[in-house]
Amino acid sequence: MPKKRFAAEQIIGKLREVEVLQAQGASIQDAARQLDITEQTYYRWRKSYGGMRTDQARRLKELEKENARLKKLVGEQALEMAILKEARDFLSKNC
Repeated sequence: MPKKRFAAEQIIGKLREVEVLQAQGASIQDAARQLDITEQTYYRWRKSYGGMRTDQARRLKELEKENARLKKLVGEQALEMAILKEARDFLSKNC
């Protein structure tokens, strides 16, 4: 069975639906089954997105994306600095 990818907004919507179904007397297992997700997925989503609003989840994703971009830049800069240091050391030994 292929994996389904859900956007943060969809995940929060499904978490809300589980809460509604629970309030109507369904168990978590039954509610998750009705939404075509596993119980394990429900608990993983609840751990990550529980209590969040959709705008907060959207902002979290934006920040994670920005953080990854910045980490890449820092890594590239560190690599450039290491190369320059090696070149400087090489030139100072051979000149």
